[in-house]
Amino acid sequence: MRLQNNKLVLVIAGLLCSMLGAFSQAQEKNPVTREMVAATENLIGLSFTDAKRDSMLGDLKENLDNFQKLRSITLANSVPPALAFNPIPVGMKFEAKRLLPVWSAPAKVTVPANIEALAFATLGDLAALIRTRKITSTQLTKMYLDRLKKYGPKLECVVTLTEELALKQAQRADEEIAAGKYRGPLHGIPYGAKDLLAAKGYKTTWGSVPYKDQMIDADATVIQRLEAAGAVLVAKLTLGELAWGDVWFGGKTRNPWNLEQGSSGSSAGSASATAAGLVAFAIGTETWGSIVSPSTRCGVTGLRPTYGRVSRAGAMALSWSMDKIGPICRTVEDCALVFHAIIGPDGLDQTVVDLPFNYNAQTTWRQLRIGYYQSAFTQDTTNKAYNDAVLAKLRELGAQLTPIELPDYPVNDISFILSAEAAAAFDELTRSGRDDLMVRQIRNAWPNAFRAARFIPAVEYIQANRVRYLVIQAMEKVMANIEVYVTPSFGGSNLLLTNLTGHPCVVLPNGFDKKGSPTSISFVGQLFGEANTLAVAKAYQDATDFHKKHPPLFP
Repeated sequence: MRLQNNKLVLVIAGLLCSMLGAFSQAQEKNPVTREMVAATENLIGLSFTDAKRDSMLGDLKENLDNFQKLRSITLANSVPPALAFNPIPVGMKFEAKRLLPVWSAPAKVTVPANIEALAFATLGDLAALIRTRKITSTQLTKMYLDRLKKYGPKLECVVTLTEELALKQAQRADEEIAAGKYRGPLHGIPYGAKDLLAAKGYKTTWGSVPYKDQMIDADATVIQRLEAAGAVLVAKLTLGELAWGDVWFGGKTRNPWNLEQGSSGSSAGSASATAAGLVAFAIGTETWGSIVSPSTRCGVTGLRPTYGRVSRAGAMALSWSMDKIGPICRTVEDCALVFHAIIGPDGLDQTVVDLPFNYNAQTTWRQLRIGYYQSAFTQDTTNKAYNDAVLAKLRELGAQLTPIELPDYPVNDISFILSAEAAAAFDELTRSGRDDLMVRQIRNAWPNAFRAARFIPAVEYIQANRVRYLVIQAMEKVMANIEVYVTPSFGGSNLLLTNLTGHPCVVLPNGFDKKGSPTSISFVGQLFGEANTLAVAKAYQDATDFHKKHPPLFP
């Protein structure tokens, strides 16, 4: 019996040694220790006892194994998470009746001796000339291509000229118009697209070294819709690398008003090229200021639509719950014209809501309830004179302005929602080490932000979105009393808050500072209330002439 017991002990010992050896190998493969847990607690602001840490080790090792298995699945940037952001507050109702848009009557425009004099013409004026066949799309397209070739390198605003495609589209437009098949006010109009929108047959670089040779064999929905409207794609324009700032793999996009200054971003090329008269209009995107900021810097007019208005299919994803696509133009009504052509569901981007856009240039806007973000006007001392002049002008025009304040939530403290989603969108870039190829390697740039975001707990990301839900409900209480409010473009919490809630914004020039650089003002509307927002912004713009001034270096 003792011998048998000894044998049993030996067998058990052997099994234990085998198990310990396997456990040791697993530890070497996925080492997770109590000390690691304790150190990580400092990063997330929690503290556990040693007993609790020991209890977690098995689960943490299992999680790590699961992470590593999931990483074997290739996830393209175009694959969204199975969680969709909904910006619509509880109980909110929307106008369902669809009306035809009412545009402003075209001005009487004559054909200049030199067609380049039309470089800064509005879309309405260009459309009138093309529709009546006083000029051809081919003439206009060649003029803009020439300007892109001449000034594009100076501004560093062009990634790719789509000349072959543009000339084909222009010729088709001319043939269709001659045959009486006029598609509408964008027919034959040349434009540029931010190079995070896929265009078949051309590189889609996302402005970044790791993707500078990327070919996507498809057209983004926005590109398709503009082609259906008859618009002519003349260039893919720069963006700050992976949609941050104005530095891309080919340089730094310049502000046409001051070549020593960047154009801001991330829709850097779209704003710069529009301001310099290199395109008739451009398409940009915004996640957190990427239309508002470069439009301000370059003195152009931009529309950031409501989240869920424009399909993002074929566009680089940065933040699935914050990305929005919109036009950058010369005037408010130009933005309305482009917006009308690109909105609506496509069956691909499941976040898009099918609601009417009943734009009417003759809206009796004075009857709208208009607010102003009072504390932001008080706090923005740098641009106070320009901001106050906007309020004075609106009152002079007959607006009854109501002071408002935005919901008092710490929106900067939940801004890591963007960081977490962006890190997921470019997970493979970080894990492969190819983020080292990116141009900007400073702390305040994507490579570092992606790495740091790996340490955002999933629980905190979800909690931040729960706070975001509260912000959405609180914002609806503010907007229930007004249709539109005016605000300094970077005043208070407005820019981040409204990007988190998904509200639309029209940004337009309201003056020039002492250095001759443009300043801006923003009009923010109710969700899916672009028509009213544009109407109020247009009334102000029509009463001023800041949008009619152009950078003297680009005649």
